[in-house]
Amino acid sequence: MTEHPSNLSVYRAPEVVAHYAGLNYVTACEQLLFATYLRAGIRILDLGVGGGRTTAILSQLASYYVGVDYAQEMVDVCRQKFPNQQFEVTDASDLSSFADISFDAVVFSFNGLDYLVPDEKRRFCLRECHRVLKRGGVLIFSSHNPRALLVDTGWSCGHLRDIAGRIAGGNALTFYLVLGALTCTRVGLSAARTLRAVAPRAVRRLPTTAFWRGEGYFLDPSHGGLLTHCAVPDCVIAEVTQFSFTLLRVLPEDYPRRSRAWSTRWYYFAFSKL
Repeated sequence: MTEHPSNLSVYRAPEVVAHYAGLNYVTACEQLLFATYLRAGIRILDLGVGGGRTTAILSQLASYYVGVDYAQEMVDVCRQKFPNQQFEVTDASDLSSFADISFDAVVFSFNGLDYLVPDEKRRFCLRECHRVLKRGGVLIFSSHNPRALLVDTGWSCGHLRDIAGRIAGGNALTFYLVLGALTCTRVGLSAARTLRAVAPRAVRRLPTTAFWRGEGYFLDPSHGGLLTHCAVPDCVIAEVTQFSFTLLRVLPEDYPRRSRAWSTRWYYFAFSKL
């Protein structure tokens, strides 16, 4: 895998910067991991800070907070939004501006680790995260699942029963006839929706070694195209533990729902430095 400079050019585009600048939420997974593994008063390094989506919650926890991004335009936005916080233009694969064992936690959200290309840069990043973390320090990040092909149809049988009940007006036969018709219609619509969503994913991922091996690259169409590393949880854990980390927790991106190997789009991980 050779260097792929276009990922940085994507993140520097004005429309992409504006998109990330408008995000101001944290996911349920992030909320749980932050609440569980980050204590008040710690020193936090926020990698791939983007438009500052995680800055508010992490900086409130931290006695010292610094957000970094390799896109100058993202850092400029963060400085405007949070003038009292520290932000630096830094490549996550080279944290030489930070001293050894200088942080209690490193957070790399929104699958940022996956966009460090080639493989050596991702590994440099993991090595650097270990270096700047104190013993027992926490590394939290997320990573794409290469086998995420299926989508949730997202419909409720209970809702269909409510509609059928209103139409039937208390007539049992009419109720079951209407419910059957509604269910058949909804199943057909869900199947069509699923096919529309699955087809482009399958075209992008099935031909890749990442899908079959459980680790590799695919072209993510987001923002016009990003070369993206992805790995199933076992592969992520195997790679990260090589850098003297131990696993604390793995969560699916749509937590509190259960992990599903063929539809969970990405996973969140928490590791501790040995």
